[in-house]
Amino acid sequence: MIKSDKWIKKMAMEFSMIDPFEAKQVSSGAISYGVSSYGYDMRISDEFKILKKTSETIDPKNFSAFTFEDYKGITCIIPPNSIVLAKSIEYFKIPRNIITICFGKSTYARCGILVNVTPFEPEWEGFVTISITNTNPVPAKLYSNEGIAQVLFLESDEICEVSYADKKGKYQAQKVITTAKI
Repeated sequence: MIKSDKWIKKMAMEFSMIDPFEAKQVSSGAISYGVSSYGYDMRISDEFKILKKTSETIDPKNFSAFTFEDYKGITCIIPPNSIVLAKSIEYFKIPRNIITICFGKSTYARCGILVNVTPFEPEWEGFVTISITNTNPVPAKLYSNEGIAQVLFLESDEICEVSYADKKGKYQAQKVITTAKI
């Protein structure tokens, strides 16, 4: 069952599921963020990793962090047909009976900017590493401290047998933008 705004507020307040937490939708002059009817619109921080122009093959099994250039700023320009990794402002702590799915904000999608975030597994915690793709043949702009994606929380009828924390997942409690690991 998908969880409502009331449940999200309760979990954020009582169990620090989302920190910092915005209890209402903020949208005045910004790409919206905060609690929505059935989800939470997370924000991107001002920290980015911009894919460098390179002729080398990107290999997730043998990934070089040097493929990206670190950047910090209020806005970030994604080169044409390229990607940027970003970090959420919010730190998430997912309960054992919850899994999330995440979708990019429509404001960005309508501009050819696609957001990919894998599910937050039961008992995963950390800042979210967000992959943002510019599908355009021209540069595209991202705005720090504003909404980037909506997180939906799905509750299971049963507690999972093995959580992300139990299996000591490689992205557990990440504090920085984390590139691919094997």
